[in-house]
Amino acid sequence: MSAPLGILLLSGAHDRTHYALVLATGAAAIGRDVVLFASNAGCRLFLADPPLLSDAREALLAERGVATLATLLEAAAELGIRRIACEAGLRAEDIEPGSLAQGVEVAGIVTFLAAVGEGQIATL
Repeated sequence: MSAPLGILLLSGAHDRTHYALVLATGAAAIGRDVVLFASNAGCRLFLADPPLLSDAREALLAERGVATLATLLEAAAELGIRRIACEAGLRAEDIEPGSLAQGVEVAGIVTFLAAVGEGQIATL
């Protein structure tokens, strides 16, 4: 079994959230355990209704045949990617934990680091 991949998402920008999901779903598709940890503005990705899903960039990606955030979020859930929203990041962004999508955990950096263990961490 390969080492887990931890992805630390700090940004709420479309390009970073999109690639965090591309990286996460790609790794999970080849059998790696993946933990996607979002903090600060990155926590918006885990909202039950992420604002980026209505972004003009999403329409352009769909038109060009590129997986959208909605598609990648669905794939992440199907692939069993562990999604953790940083408790401090939620407070910093004034996001209520109850507004998060189903299956998203709320925890801190220690939980993320323990889940990744000796694996790799990518920061976006």
